[in-house]
Amino acid sequence: MKSQGRSSSDTPFSYPVKVAHVSANAVRVTIEADEVEREGLAKLWKVLSVRSLKAELQVNRWKRDGVRIKGTVEGEIVQACVVTLEPVESRISESLEQVFVPEGSKLARLVLDGQGEMVLDPDGPDSPEPFVGDTIDAGALVAEFAAMAIDPYPRKSGVEFAGHTEAAGAEIIRPSPFAALKDWKKD
Repeated sequence: MKSQGRSSSDTPFSYPVKVAHVSANAVRVTIEADEVEREGLAKLWKVLSVRSLKAELQVNRWKRDGVRIKGTVEGEIVQACVVTLEPVESRISESLEQVFVPEGSKLARLVLDGQGEMVLDPDGPDSPEPFVGDTIDAGALVAEFAAMAIDPYPRKSGVEFAGHTEAAGAEIIRPSPFAALKDWKKD
């Protein structure tokens, strides 16, 4: 995640977690974006507005010097319909789980097969994310998971795009892929 190297001022929604204060026992944290943060997120995500963004998180130590953040993200946003440009309300409901380890940790190394290719399990857990310094920005993590849940093509219910010229019934004749070879001659 790119945001972990940023300072808190670079992201509109920030909740710094000091790694040294994280214990092995999970601590429950609730974070919620205020009006200024929601306006900043709306600009960042290029949506009309962010009505709410809230996360219920559990933060605890992972292995020796890593941190695990696990929880749920809930939110409401308003986007422009891709057909009519009218406002469309959307709900965000995502679960998140991310493990962070210090930069250079052995736990963050990629697993390679005998030929130098990465071994990834698409159904397995994500690889631990390295962090720099002594702080992890849980707010930026929440914002990233929320952003991934946004519908890239919101459409108002019952609205369809009509007027596409190819759908008007005209048959399109495409040239043969071999037509360009008819004038080609061997020397």
